[in-house]
Amino acid sequence: QVQLVESGGGSVQSGGSLRLSCAASGYAYSSVCMGWFRLAPGKEREGVAGFNNADRTSYTDSAKGRFTISKDRRTKTLYLQMNSLKPEDTAMYYCAADFRRRWLPPLSPDDYNFWGQGTQVTVSS
Repeated sequence: QVQLVESGGGSVQSGGSLRLSCAASGYAYSSVCMGWFRLAPGKEREGVAGFNNADRTSYTDSAKGRFTISKDRRTKTLYLQMNSLKPEDTAMYYCAADFRRRWLPPLSPDDYNFWGQGTQVTVSS
């Protein structure tokens, strides 16, 4: 049973930083797509950053230059370093995983079968 547990959310002021973590367990495959998504009130779930099976990364335009996705294979932990946070980054952030092979890092919710429970990020102006 694949489990994904996010942590690291919180409340920060505009311009601040947060580092989200996602601890993954329950699988033995080393080749996995993993990504970060966010869901803000009144909006659709948005892909923020992702890895494909070959460790290629992709970011949504609003995250480029501010967010960095990384992972520790040994501990099966996914990270999202978020700098220069803005009020519009306020959302519930979710970690996702999938084992299908992808040429490009998937950033669509439909590309993922496993999801965490989320961690809230609130950015005040």
